[in-house]
Amino acid sequence: MQLKKTTLKKMVCEPCGKGALIISPLEKIELIVELPNWQLVTKEEVERLQRVYIFKNFLQAMEFTNKVGLLAEAYDHHPEITVKWGEVTVVWWTHSVNGLHKNDFILSSKTDELYDH
Repeated sequence: MQLKKTTLKKMVCEPCGKGALIISPLEKIELIVELPNWQLVTKEEVERLQRVYIFKNFLQAMEFTNKVGLLAEAYDHHPEITVKWGEVTVVWWTHSVNGLHKNDFILSSKTDELYDH
């Protein structure tokens, strides 16, 4: 099996509402390889993308959280964000498909671009 080479950074989010489809297993494999620091996790029977970011202190963690919040607002797609001292966990998934959509992978990549540590 040969996987397509894709670049998440060049991809554009598409409107995702009623009728949107969950990502295919093959496409998921193709995209997750571009996100080596992200994990596929299942919570409440819904697959999600999760990454923990590490910071030197709480202020840096909060500054990053605010950047992720602005990203989420810009795309009208909102992750779960958990902030602790020196640590931020970001979890992306698409409520309307009850799982992962291509947009979740794109926004995970964009979240990585915000991390400057």
